[in-house]
Parts: sequence; structure tokens; C-alpha cells
Amino acid sequence: MPRRTPRPQRITIVSRIYTPEPSAASLRLQALSRELARRGLHVRVLTTKAPSGLEVADANETVSRWPVLRDRAGYVRGYLQYMSFDVPLFFRILLGRRADAYVIEPPPTTGAVARAATWLIRRPYVYYAADVWSDAAQMTGAAGWVVSVVRWLEKFSLRGAAADLVVSDGVGARIEALAPGVDMVSVGHGVDTDIFAPDGPRIDDAPDIVYAGSMSEWHGAGVAVDALAIVMRTDPTVSAAFIGQGADKDALQRSAEAHGIADKVRFLSSMPAGEAAAWTRSARVALATLRPGQGYDFAVPTKLYAALAVGTPVAYSGPEPLRTMVAENGLGASAAFDAEEYAAAITGLLRRSDGTAVPHLVAWAHRHVSARSVAERASDAVQATAASRQRVRPRAERASRD
Repeated sequence: MPRRTPRPQRITIVSRIYTPEPSAASLRLQALSRELARRGLHVRVLTTKAPSGLEVADANETVSRWPVLRDRAGYVRGYLQYMSFDVPLFFRILLGRRADAYVIEPPPTTGAVARAATWLIRRPYVYYAADVWSDAAQMTGAAGWVVSVVRWLEKFSLRGAAADLVVSDGVGARIEALAPGVDMVSVGHGVDTDIFAPDGPRIDDAPDIVYAGSMSEWHGAGVAVDALAIVMRTDPTVSAAFIGQGADKDALQRSAEAHGIADKVRFLSSMPAGEAAAWTRSARVALATLRPGQGYDFAVPTKLYAALAVGTPVAYSGPEPLRTMVAENGLGASAAFDAEEYAAAITGLLRRSDGTAVPHLVAWAHRHVSARSVAERASDAVQATAASRQRVRPRAERASRD
């Protein structure tokens, strides 16, 4: 009797944010979905209904979208907003078509709900630990009990996973401290080098300087506005644009007004990745910042990698080890978290940059931070998790829901 060909593995990706919403998580997860599909796996995405005004193109993907609460900026951010996704998610996993493995994107509330649901249906999950949420909550000044709850939920999510995908050694070290002994797989941090490429549309009358990405407390983008005020006093012809959302955006706009540079600094809303790429490749200098000393020094602003992928040099202000990485690899200029020093770094880059793509930067990004290579490593871990589940699945279960 001929041996029956095993069916393709089924994977479900769970995330409150997915394309077309512009974010590092959206691009990272879509790259993972495409890589798994390229390998012949059946992939389904459980996510949210996209905000109005964003075009949804799910033609080549199986995406299940659920309406959720959003904040005033249109984000699923905040405890009520998370609950509006997490509570229905429990039943979407429990009652939906079962996968061989699930990939869970934070926040930890989603991780905790997914752990409970997947335990009930006896399926493994992989937790994509791109950040340490409890550290971020502590940094933003959240109440002590809130930080404690988030930390407990994060440990619960990490410990229940068959594997935890980590994006850097720094994140891995923090996770090991939080949940010693968990099975971690280092996959790296990347950007879509097909979208963020040196060739493509450019912006007419583009600003000289672009900051494209989140403006959260831990980014500390206020130092960029302070530095730009110094740069623009020296050269009033310099212009800049900040693209994106975040808790600090209103404060940054007020700071620009207080410095008297509001007419030279545009603040734009989040936009699809392709448009953000066009703005970044059109600029002479891209900005990236990270506030030091907040317990989050291990983070990597994805906007830094995106800029390099389009060939735009980066002016980075923040803690090590990114300052050394930028300096030693000739990726732009780096400075301490100080407005005067940062202004000097920006000015030096402006003198050397004419707005054309720098081939060395593009090549470095393709070697080190390509989303495709990150997706390949993540897919290996997801496939291994699904395969281990298939090997131990009882015969009776094979004949049931599958």
C-alpha cells in the first residue's frame, strides 16, 4: 500500500497589527508569512480590521480581520484596545481551524490569552519577542502594579512557548533574566529590502532630514528636535520631516514651535512602508534616536536599518552598542544623547551627503539586516515546532478535526 503523502503544515500568525498598517512588526510578520508560504506551508493570519483610509490587499494571503478599539491616533494601543483584540482572540483560536503551530506577536496580554487557548486545543506556539514590554512599561513611568502585572504576563507568555524568537543579543539577555531557561532562537532584526531599496519613487521638494518611525518615550526624539534647532540656526535653509505616531509626537511639535523652527519641520502621520521609503531615500540624512539609561538600551530603532537599506546615511544619538556599530561600519555619524553633539553629527553628515544613495550602506543592509534572511531563520524555528507537534500527535487526533 503506498505511503500517504503528509499534508502541508498549517501555521497561524496572531498579531494585533499587520499590513497595511505601517510598523516594524507588520513588515516582519508579513515577511515571515511569505517565507512560510514559499516553503509550501498553509499560513493564516489572525489580526485586526485595518484603520480607515488604509488599502487592504490580502489577495495572496489568508487574513482574518476583526474590528477593534483604537486610540485617537488610530493605534491598537492601551489596555481597553488590547482587550478588544485579546478577548475575541481566545475564541478565534479555540473555535477556528486548528494549526500545527501558532506564531504570537506581543503585547504580553495577547501572549497570555494565546497560551491559554493553545493549551486547551493542545497546540504549540512560538512567541516573537522583538521587545521586552515590561521594561518599556517601567520606562514610561507606569504604576508599579501595572509593571508587575505586565512582567508576570510576559513571563507567562515566554515560558509557555515552544520557542521564543529574539531579535538581538540584548533582548535575549533580558529574556533570560526574566524567564531563565526558556528556549530562545536568535533570528535578528531586519527590514524589507524590496520595499526599502535605493531605487524607487522620490519626493518632490523633499526635506534634507527625515525621522521616519515611532516617537515613543523610549525613543527620546526630543533630542533630535533640540539638535535641529542648533543646526537650523547655523543654516536656515535646512528642512526636516518627522513621519509617524507615538506618545511624544505632540511634545515634539510643541518643542519645534518653542525653538522657532516649526516652519522648517513638518510633522506627518504614519504612512505605508512604500511611501516612508520614498521620503527616506529622498533625504540627505536620516535620524534615529534612543534614550539611554531607561533599561532599554538594548533596543534597535528599526528606522536606522530602513534608512541604510535605501542608502541614506544615519545620524544616530543614543547609547552603545549602536554608536560603535554606526561608527565602525561607516554607516553615518553617531553621538551621545546630547543636543550639541548630535547637532555636530548631523551637520557633518549634511556636508558629505548630496541625497544620492550610498552603495556601501545598501550592501551592508543586505548583508546584515535583510528581512528575508530574518524570515528564513524564524521560519526554521516555526517549522521545527510544527513538525515536533505532528510527530507526537495521536492517531485518533489525526482522524478528528484535521
